[in-house]
Amino acid sequence: MNNEEEYRAYILSRKSSFKRNYYKESLKEMEKIKAEGRKPKLLLHACCVVCACWPLDFLHETFDVTVMYNNSNIYPSSEYDLRLSELKRYLRERWHDEIPLIEVPYDNESYTKKLEPMKDDPEGWKRCFFCYTERMRECFAYAEEHGFDYFTTVMTFSRQKDSQKLNEIGLELEKEFSHAKYFVSDFKKADGAKRSKEICDAYGLYRQNYCGCVFSWLEMKKRMNETDSGSN
Repeated sequence: MNNEEEYRAYILSRKSSFKRNYYKESLKEMEKIKAEGRKPKLLLHACCVVCACWPLDFLHETFDVTVMYNNSNIYPSSEYDLRLSELKRYLRERWHDEIPLIEVPYDNESYTKKLEPMKDDPEGWKRCFFCYTERMRECFAYAEEHGFDYFTTVMTFSRQKDSQKLNEIGLELEKEFSHAKYFVSDFKKADGAKRSKEICDAYGLYRQNYCGCVFSWLEMKKRMNETDSGSN
């Protein structure tokens, strides 16, 4: 089976396989926490403000949230800086800097070398799975080391990302740690996208048009060129 056939088989398997309702599971976990009368510490990995704004609203009453910006995958550096500055602006304007933000040092050159062997993978497949796992493991390790009770990522908000796969990765990573738990999620559910749009519109937030890495950037440039050629 070649790469293309393997990818098609993966897509078919995801469409036909049983899917857990991680959104309902997240609600049950939150109800349990509230019934226990506690407010645990949660480390939230954020890739951008578009994906983060609604999850912050969703989580903040139940958890003591800290945001981690760990995204050396993002290319170019100007895009990385723009997404970070918009996240900082939103935390300042909406949350008055009450939600802490941790920045992980940016090293796109080293990160891209790790992705290079998978550069020809379709968007949303093995290269992306590796990228999710790499960043989530780093955040999870930080959560464990610094006494957080939970870790999760805003990436399940994105319609372009497989939330089933992201939660599978998170639950598998949880096995590597003794204290921090993975908080399952599907932030796009229950009108999450609509709520995010309302927030983005209200604060005039920047919306990117590609995922982040140089390979998704190149695919975006190709799409734009094809659109421009078709309109001429």
